[in-house]
Amino acid sequence: MRRFRFLKALKRFVFLAPAVLSGCVTVPSGIKPVKDFDVTRYLGTWYEIARLDHSFERGLSNVSATYTPRADGGINVLNKGYSERSGRWKQAKGRAYFVDERTTGFLKVSFFGPFYGSYVIIALDGENYSYAIVCGPNRSYLWLLARQKTLSQPVLDALLAQAKASGFDTEALIFVTHDRTDGK
Repeated sequence: MRRFRFLKALKRFVFLAPAVLSGCVTVPSGIKPVKDFDVTRYLGTWYEIARLDHSFERGLSNVSATYTPRADGGINVLNKGYSERSGRWKQAKGRAYFVDERTTGFLKVSFFGPFYGSYVIIALDGENYSYAIVCGPNRSYLWLLARQKTLSQPVLDALLAQAKASGFDTEALIFVTHDRTDGK
């Protein structure tokens, strides 16, 4: 009897594992990733201008993300930020891969094991690649990113208006300070 239950549970796991492992790699309803995306122009360092709160960045300032090419065609991701509470820099290394074509701004990113989450670029300065709006698998995740540590008020206002029109709670955004230069 115990063996039957084990086999039944194993069968359920094998059937459900792909759905669970890929369940966070979706695009929110009504959102479209950018097209004509050029990953080589996107590589490099981006500064977090604003974000919706979530546990893995809670309390961090001076947040940046650096993207570099991987030998397997993916992208290395290095996120770092400063924790005022601990007085230390924290960082997380991950990897990202395109979900669809390399010309669509829809990637899956992982910072641990086989678990991936969505990285959906929903707005991008197509001329200079100087700012972007990125979301996750739902409207609880949103980042405004820029190549510089600040954005002009007209650009910031336009990005906030676009995020709000897309259904994100822009009133809940945390605006990130960038007042340190000693990060490693």
